[in-house]
Amino acid sequence: MLKPVISTTLLTFELPLEADQIFSHFSNKAWAFWLDSCDSSHDDCQYDIMVWQPSITLITHAKTTEINWLNNDGLVTKCLQSNDDPLTLIEQAQTTFFANIDLPKSHLPFIGGALGYFAYDLGQRFEKLPNTTTQDINLPEMAVGIYQRAIIIDHKNKKTWLVCPESEQAELSKNLQRLSQQHINNNSTFTLTSKWQSNISKQAYQDKFTQVQNYLLSGDCYQINLAQRFVADYLGDEFQAYLALRKENKAPFSAFMRFDSYAILSISPERFLQVNNNGKVQSKPIKGTRPRSTDSTIDKHNAFDLKNSPKDQAENLMIVDLLRNDISKACIAGSVTVPELFAIESFPAVHHLVSTVEGQLAENKLPTDLLRGAFPGGSITGAPKIRAMEIIEQLEPHKRSIYCGTIGYISACGKMDTSITIRTLVCKETPISNKIYCWAGGGLVADSNVASEYQETFDKVNKILPILSQL
Repeated sequence: MLKPVISTTLLTFELPLEADQIFSHFSNKAWAFWLDSCDSSHDDCQYDIMVWQPSITLITHAKTTEINWLNNDGLVTKCLQSNDDPLTLIEQAQTTFFANIDLPKSHLPFIGGALGYFAYDLGQRFEKLPNTTTQDINLPEMAVGIYQRAIIIDHKNKKTWLVCPESEQAELSKNLQRLSQQHINNNSTFTLTSKWQSNISKQAYQDKFTQVQNYLLSGDCYQINLAQRFVADYLGDEFQAYLALRKENKAPFSAFMRFDSYAILSISPERFLQVNNNGKVQSKPIKGTRPRSTDSTIDKHNAFDLKNSPKDQAENLMIVDLLRNDISKACIAGSVTVPELFAIESFPAVHHLVSTVEGQLAENKLPTDLLRGAFPGGSITGAPKIRAMEIIEQLEPHKRSIYCGTIGYISACGKMDTSITIRTLVCKETPISNKIYCWAGGGLVADSNVASEYQETFDKVNKILPILSQL
C-alpha cells in the first residue's frame, strides 16, 4: 500500500496581490493562523504562512494537555489528556501523524507540522517557579495545531505555494483559484467601547521600580523586565483591528490567530529562535529602545544615541550572554557565536538595539529541546533568568499570558522559526463585554531612570493603543 504524500505546488494562477485578501477567506475560522511578514522590507521577511483545519490540536491548561484528533470536517474523533511535558507531546504527536506520510524535500520553511503559540506562563512547566500572580484572562498556556495544509507566500520571489495532501491538491487549487476571483465585501468593523486602562498606576510603577532597584543593588539580579498591561472593551471583528495594526507597524514577525472565543494579534519585531534545514540556530534579542520622530534630524539623533549608549549596550550584552548560555544547552559545544552586536533596527514606532546569536543544533537534539532550554526568551525576563522571573511573578499584578511567550512553527522537516510575543494583544469574549489586552515593558538596570523607563513603555505601544482608539 502506497503512503499518502504531502505535495508542495507552485500556484500558476494569479492570486490577489495582498496577503490579507487571501487570509480574509479564512479569518473567521477557528484555528486559522497567519504568520505574517507584513510586506516589510526587513531582512528577515520573506515568507507568509497561512494554515487552517488542523489534524491534531494540543491545548495546555496548567499541568494538563488535551490532545484532539480531528477529521476533515473539524470533528473530534479521539481525545486524550496527558500531564507529560507539552513540548514532548508536540514532538510525539507530530512524529506519529507524519510517520506514514511521505514528506517532500523542499526549500519552503514549512511543509506541514506544528504551528501555534506558547504563553509566557508555560515556562512554569520547565522551571521551578512560584505561581502566585492572579490569572484573570484564563487562556491556555499552549495552543498548537498539527497541520498538513498551508498556503505559503514567498514575497521575495513573488510566488505562492500550496502545501497539502497530494490527494487534495487538485480540489484545493481549484478552490483557491475560485476564491482569488472573489472580492470579499467585508463590512465588519472594530471599535473600542471604553478607554484603555492600565493595571499599574504611575505611582505603582514608581514603587515597583524602587523595589526592582533594591533587588539590583542587593545583587539578586543584573536586570529585571517590568511590564504594565492595558485593557479596554471592544465590539466587532478582531481581524479588522489586526489589519489596522499591521498597516501601521510593518513588523516582520507578526501573526493573527483565531480561536473559538479569543484571538491573538501580534505585531512583534523580534525573532526568538530559528532553526534552518542545516540545523543552524539563530536568535536576535532586542534590548534597547528609542522613539521615532517625524523630524528626521531628531530621528537620526535618537538612533545614534541608542547605538552609542553605554547603558543600552550593557543591557543588550547581558541578554546576549544569557541567550548564549540558553542556546548552548542544545547546540554543539563551541558552536555558539555572536556575529552581530548592537545593530540598529528601525520600525515605525521605535528604534531597537538588536544583536544576533547563532549556533549549530547538536545531532541528538530536536528543535523542541532548543525551545525548552531557552523558554521564555531572556530579552523579556532579565538576568539571571530564573531569579528575574521570580521577581516578575512577585511585582506584576497579573499573569502575562501570551505576552513575552512565543508564536511560531516547528515544521515536520525539522525547520523552526518563532517570535517573542511583544507588541502582542489578546481579544477575548466574556459574558459581560469583550476585552482587549495589550502589554508593554522594559528591562530595568541599576542606572535606569524611572521617568524614562515609564515613558518607554508608552513609546512601544504608540502605534497600537492610539491606532485602535481611532477605529
